[in-house]
Amino acid sequence: MSLLSAQSGESEVMAEINITPFTDVLLVLLIIFMILAAISAPPGFEKQLGKSSNTPTNITNTHNNITVMVNAKGVIYVDGTRANSQTVYQILNADVRKRGRKAISLIADAKAPYGIIIRVLDAARMAGDDNVGFVTS
Repeated sequence: MSLLSAQSGESEVMAEINITPFTDVLLVLLIIFMILAAISAPPGFEKQLGKSSNTPTNITNTHNNITVMVNAKGVIYVDGTRANSQTVYQILNADVRKRGRKAISLIADAKAPYGIIIRVLDAARMAGDDNVGFVTS
């Protein structure tokens, strides 16, 4: 009888977990991890393209790749042959058919028009060779 009277007379023990402090701790940890992720994230693609001359005389093709050069004025040279934004499709297509799927090395001046670079990448894709690497110095 003393057991029943002790249970009814005194406050009962709560068997449920209070999750409010738990969620507070989780939210604080989430904020800490978000701040740490923003601080430790590496910066975006900030590679500076090399400076090149206006003529393709400084191209050395040691790996037998197809070399495409774009100077600051937007003039395109494919393996030393001058091309414009329309004929680069035909020249790259002919080179890929003649030499097979080689790696294409794209040497672009830092001041080269971005649209011309996109045209060269599109021409390489249309020719069937999407292995294009940007060459920097």
